[in-house]
Amino acid sequence: MSAPVWLITGVSNGLGRALGLRVLKAGHNVIGTVRSRTKAAEAVNEIESLKGKIIEIDLREPQSSIHQKLKAAESIFGRIDVLVNNAGFSVLGPIEGFTEKEAVNQMQTNFFGPLYAMQAVLPGMRARQSGTIVNVSSVGGMDALPTSGLYASSKFALEGLSESLAREVGEFGVSILIVEPGAFRTKFLNAMEPSDGRMSETYHGDTEVGRVMKKFEEMTGKQPGDPDKAVDRIFEVVAGEGPAGHLKGKLLRLPLGDDALQRIKTKVERVEKDLEASWDLASNLGFDSN
Repeated sequence: MSAPVWLITGVSNGLGRALGLRVLKAGHNVIGTVRSRTKAAEAVNEIESLKGKIIEIDLREPQSSIHQKLKAAESIFGRIDVLVNNAGFSVLGPIEGFTEKEAVNQMQTNFFGPLYAMQAVLPGMRARQSGTIVNVSSVGGMDALPTSGLYASSKFALEGLSESLAREVGEFGVSILIVEPGAFRTKFLNAMEPSDGRMSETYHGDTEVGRVMKKFEEMTGKQPGDPDKAVDRIFEVVAGEGPAGHLKGKLLRLPLGDDALQRIKTKVERVEKDLEASWDLASNLGFDSN
């Protein structure tokens, strides 16, 4: 059987680039996407030197354009076995200040682009009764921080889409995996865009928004997570190899990093407390029997 074919969006840097190299070094085929070959020349050269393929896609393109480009990508090796929706970015600021353009761009890149990519590869996966879609979310897709309202919303939406899709296509042999990384030492924080909207003076200084913004600045370049270890786990779960290989096809969510695990655990505990507190009042609300 020929080597599996992975299509990974956003391989210019960060987890996408690291995953592309990890997959290629395992002997699998990789088609990576970048917005600009010129701006991502270093990553493009590195991936192509290992026999990987590169195509240009901007996830803000219309649905028809993304479908067309991914169908063309599918023809390179004749199929796509694994789609990794990795490309994304974050705009930071208090919710009341976000501009319409920022909101639209955030959702187009982090939600609609991945949706259109999934739509493009699903027919082939269903026909083969085989395939994996990996949607790279974030710990912020489970636990929304102040300043990250738009970013978290895009990831919450992606996770909801993934949950529904997993139930729709599981019977056709297609697996869905949501990856929820914590803070890994990539250029993601460097690329975070402060909102262009005017931030009220109320949010400056010692406020929830101010403290989180300062924490992001201080953390840049000091994130505890090793990207190479993160992509090892992703590869193992998808490929069914290595220490995490036994989890292939058994997980819907894959949190990565101690910080992600703790934040998600705390979030689940808060939800459980809300359930317990409201259970008696929220139950038995049906119509009374005559």
